[in-house]
Amino acid sequence: MNIIKRILQDKISERIEPNKAVLLFGARRVGKTVLIRELIKEFKGQSMLLNGEDYDTIALLNERSISNYRHLLEGIDLLAIDEAQNIPEIGSKLKLIVDEVEGIKVIASGSSSFDLLNKAGEPLVGRSTQFHLTPFSQKEISQIENALETRQHLESRLIYGSYPEVVMLESFERKTDYLRDIVGAYLLKDILAIDGLKNSSKMKELLRLIAFQMGSEVSYDELGKQLGMSKNTVEKYLDLLEKVFVIYRLGAYSRNLRKEVTKAGKWYFYDNGIRNAIIGAFSPLAIRQDVGALWENYIIGERRKANFNEGLHKEFYFWRTYDKQEIDLIEECADSLTALEFKWGNKMPNAPKVFQEAYPHAEFHVVNRENYLEFV
Repeated sequence: MNIIKRILQDKISERIEPNKAVLLFGARRVGKTVLIRELIKEFKGQSMLLNGEDYDTIALLNERSISNYRHLLEGIDLLAIDEAQNIPEIGSKLKLIVDEVEGIKVIASGSSSFDLLNKAGEPLVGRSTQFHLTPFSQKEISQIENALETRQHLESRLIYGSYPEVVMLESFERKTDYLRDIVGAYLLKDILAIDGLKNSSKMKELLRLIAFQMGSEVSYDELGKQLGMSKNTVEKYLDLLEKVFVIYRLGAYSRNLRKEVTKAGKWYFYDNGIRNAIIGAFSPLAIRQDVGALWENYIIGERRKANFNEGLHKEFYFWRTYDKQEIDLIEECADSLTALEFKWGNKMPNAPKVFQEAYPHAEFHVVNRENYLEFV
């Protein structure tokens, strides 16, 4: 099977330094373990790979003492810990290792940013670099397919997404089964394991509602009424879903005009396949009513993947006025502003006049099926 080299691989290699830690975040099954193994394979020196879900690993690291860690890591140049969020007090333990084991290099991965950040982030301030691994980007998949194949596979990307194993599976039936398995077995595991959350049915129902409203402005009050929970609980659940890389929020962009919407939010999924699995929607595009939303979710996702992979430091928003003029995506980076409108069909609208007047230096592009590869 072809191994697709991750864009982050070389960037992470460059940041593996003595007495520093690399923290690698990402959803379950996006390829963190494979990436760590590839990094170890190319590393020149002795390495040790531990798994935070293994009881022996937890036992090895349990005694938080300098002598224990120096003994454990004698002769080891690189310590790699997969699923590190499962190890109690991992942040303090990594800090002690990084500070006291001379020359040690550390990589730790976690499938939930809130766990690993809360437990590792604060103790490792100044001692760590963070990376976010997503499902495959189209740029990564292009290593194994040509431009014609990419266009032929576009419908599959919109329906089944870009999780590594999904991309490699040949049949649509197997892709469907795999995605259903992820949603059933892994998706909520991180969330329900923490914070005393017992009500998985409410969480799943919230995700279904967000899936049906993907790319639309969401009212937390309305969601709360539909689910029989408070607005605050809805916000808390959405925050947790964002921190385990299932969904993310785009806020409204506003710098100049009173008439611009400022407080609204739209929610999108990190992966089209996960979204479709949540609502059981794997029908062909020709008979779907949500093609526009799938297209929007896909392109915004690809733009965000490039942001993570290339370290571009962009901020992402949507733009709308109270009289319903709108643009799907606004990207702000340093002094540059780019506006993108997504059209599945062939329409090529101009930027709204009020936007052009308010932001005369902004670039504006319409992204459709003909030109989308320029933007992903």
